[in-house]
Amino acid sequence: MIPLRDDNPTRTLPVVTIVLIAANLAVYLYQWALPDLRGLIFQYTYAAIPVVLLGKAQLAQVLPSQVVAAAGHYGVPITPLQPIWLTIFTAMFLHGGLMHIGGNMLYLWIFGNNVEDVLGHFRFLVFYLLCGLLAAAVQIGFSLGSPVPMIGASGAIAGVLGAYYVKFPQTRVLCVVFFFFITLVWVPAGLVLLLWFLLQVLDSLGMVGRQAAGGVAVFAHIGGFVAGWILVRRLTPPRRPLRRIEW
Repeated sequence: MIPLRDDNPTRTLPVVTIVLIAANLAVYLYQWALPDLRGLIFQYTYAAIPVVLLGKAQLAQVLPSQVVAAAGHYGVPITPLQPIWLTIFTAMFLHGGLMHIGGNMLYLWIFGNNVEDVLGHFRFLVFYLLCGLLAAAVQIGFSLGSPVPMIGASGAIAGVLGAYYVKFPQTRVLCVVFFFFITLVWVPAGLVLLLWFLLQVLDSLGMVGRQAAGGVAVFAHIGGFVAGWILVRRLTPPRRPLRRIEW
């Protein structure tokens, strides 16, 4: 089931959502334009690597041999971003392929504009970054010794999905459904997002107890969704009471 759009109009222009999508696309296009091995250097420099973030290894110790060779070939020094914790945020703007960024930006556009409408522009930006931070923390907690780079906006966007689930569970979402045939169906947002979350939980059950070797960061998805579910309640500004007009 792939969501295409919702029927939930916004009252304001989702400026932050648009800027986030534009920034992600710009970084992706820049990385795509780099030669393959130089693109890997860029990815390892700005990705969040659990074992490096926790101080258990230096960046140079976890680099694949082809990345080291490419750095020597292009004369590019491999220097970790300082302070290293900034990679948690820079990693949110890196993606591993067209399907990766395409899916993430589709979900951010469909669900992000309404969450921004509820929170306001500045609060939404804070909310988005906090969800990404907490999602990364959960993923790192399940992969303490992993040298695999963590990239993608999925954790932050999972937080957006959690917030949408709280605020607009009855809103209809137009989805492409694959069930022996392909059809378009309007489905309540609460059902779409609950199924998405349960799928992440089911995926995570097969990963508990074994070292992540790459692929989908399902623990970041779960952590981000729960963070968004909690934070949106805290960050939603109070409604102003209506003033009674005396005629």
